[in-house]
Amino acid sequence: MTEAEAALRIYPAPALALDYALGAAMWTLLARAALDLFIPPQSAMVIAKVFRQITAPLIRLFAPLTPRFLAPILIPVYVAWWFYLARFFAVPYFLFGEIGMLSFPLESALGKWIGSL
Repeated sequence: MTEAEAALRIYPAPALALDYALGAAMWTLLARAALDLFIPPQSAMVIAKVFRQITAPLIRLFAPLTPRFLAPILIPVYVAWWFYLARFFAVPYFLFGEIGMLSFPLESALGKWIGSL
């Protein structure tokens, strides 16, 4: 039995798809925050521009929830925190009636894949 088959026996496919999408958004926001530590906003580096373009709509979406006193470099981390809360608390509660049930299948799958290398 493959990892995908085992995961689908535990969690329904829509739950995994939602967790993977939220996880990808969370990790993309954290990557942008890490890049912003070392690359200035006016940089012409392609990777920095791509991460800023991908995450800008998410940051705009969460702007009403973002405190004004927060340093600009921490805003992607703050928005990623909301995605973490959704993945760990909201999604499992609304799909399964339990909190923390999914236990981050995206990171688990990546860890197993890296361990197999």
